[in-house]
Amino acid sequence: MSLLEGITEFVTVAETSSFTTAGKRLSISTAQVSRQINQLEARLKTKLFYRTTRKVSMTEEGGIFYQHCRQILNNLEDAERAISNRQETPQGLIRMTAPVAYGEQFVMPIVLDYMKVHPQVEVICDLTNQIVDLVHGGYDLAIRLGHLPDSSMMARQLSTRTQYVCASPGYIAIARFGVPHTLSELGQHNCLVGNTPYWRFMENNRHRLVKVSGNLQCISGYSLTQAAKQGMGVIQLPGYYVDYAVNSGALAVLLEQYSEPEEGIWALYPHNRQLSPKIRMLVDLLAEKLP
Repeated sequence: MSLLEGITEFVTVAETSSFTTAGKRLSISTAQVSRQINQLEARLKTKLFYRTTRKVSMTEEGGIFYQHCRQILNNLEDAERAISNRQETPQGLIRMTAPVAYGEQFVMPIVLDYMKVHPQVEVICDLTNQIVDLVHGGYDLAIRLGHLPDSSMMARQLSTRTQYVCASPGYIAIARFGVPHTLSELGQHNCLVGNTPYWRFMENNRHRLVKVSGNLQCISGYSLTQAAKQGMGVIQLPGYYVDYAVNSGALAVLLEQYSEPEEGIWALYPHNRQLSPKIRMLVDLLAEKLP
């Protein structure tokens, strides 16, 4: 029996917490996945997973084994990349992740265009607002917004964004306290928020967070923009959501003197992996096309 037999199935189950999902990802039956895991556990003489009808989770021994196996598969993928770097035609699997709303509206349309031009490329894209571990998750590429924490990842800036505070002329006309001129006046207004009630500003050359509140919270920038255009309140969103409405007069920019400097939109990838043609060309296209 090969030492690598069952390793791919084990890692995939560990990362998906599901025998069924692992089978679909590997294009094999659930029964075959289960058989490989059972044989692996028998060979190791230890239990790797706790199994119930609703949940699959790793044992302590399974977690230790997973860390080593994930590194083995990463090394094998590096070996494949070393070969694929010699090829000019993008081909093979790209595992990537991006924020949900930004990924849906901006990243995925570019990815789909890329796949039409390069039909030998397969993409698994995880749209999530969680910060995932690229190495342990086996990702080739992540799209991140805003300020990057220090990490071992390599980063390439694809574009920039600026946050704007906006409201419709209709809202301003009926607002009890009129146009806000200072950050403290935001507390008097109905602020429509996304995934955080804190808005970011620059005051006296220092970054400042201001807690705001209102009667609508939604992680969709598009929906918040529509609500603001309908006069429901004040929003803070990146320019790619509000530029058209501002240019058309549907929204007015407020508190512009407190705006933070532009922040980056980034492509991240593990620094121990050279960018293969399929990744490099996708990143180049994103840098060209992202607003």
